[in-house]
Amino acid sequence: MPSSSSQHPDIKTLVKPDGKPVPIQSLPRRRLPGWRLWAPLLIQAAIIVAVPAQDVYTSATGTSVTLQTAPVDPYDFLRGYYQTLRYDISQRETLHTLPGGKKFFEDYDYQPQAFFVVLEAPKTETSPPTPWQPIRVSETRPDDLDTNQIVLKGQYANNRITYGLERYYMPEDQRVDINAHINDTQWRDQEAFVVDIKIDSHGNAVLLGLWVNSTNYRF
Repeated sequence: MPSSSSQHPDIKTLVKPDGKPVPIQSLPRRRLPGWRLWAPLLIQAAIIVAVPAQDVYTSATGTSVTLQTAPVDPYDFLRGYYQTLRYDISQRETLHTLPGGKKFFEDYDYQPQAFFVVLEAPKTETSPPTPWQPIRVSETRPDDLDTNQIVLKGQYANNRITYGLERYYMPEDQRVDINAHINDTQWRDQEAFVVDIKIDSHGNAVLLGLWVNSTNYRF
């Protein structure tokens, strides 16, 4: 029978007195190319950097807009270091009544889909600010906007409407007091609780702050 060294010439062996070979060196391991190690790390780093970079771009170049909030279950409102937020335009029944809304939900009722809501600025500026009003829904980004209009990009999936504006982070030492203020306000007068955001030219948005009655919270 051929020895293991004859079958694998790169394996060196010692021979015991009983004639059994003992391997002392295995075949050299093949090294992975360096790029296979650093490429995944580079991709992860790019993703981590891209998210805040998008927010910075939107904050710097976007248009200031105010949204009307909608009631949130008080047991779900405060989660860790952030507040859970919902808006009038987070409700399907609100969008369904707008031009383009009914057709959108008929076409994409059972599949995820991005969409755009056209918002129109209030006639006058006030303090606290008056919310912008939704006027239509579109599957694609509309170009025929008046100077007092802007589009906000949303996502529809699993019968849920989101805009990336559903969480507002705040300092731990203030979140309980602010939450109590919001809860008291939203059940007394929901219209007194509005949110300031900025929207860029692509429809992406970032949260700026909260108005609760005449108090403005910004962090």
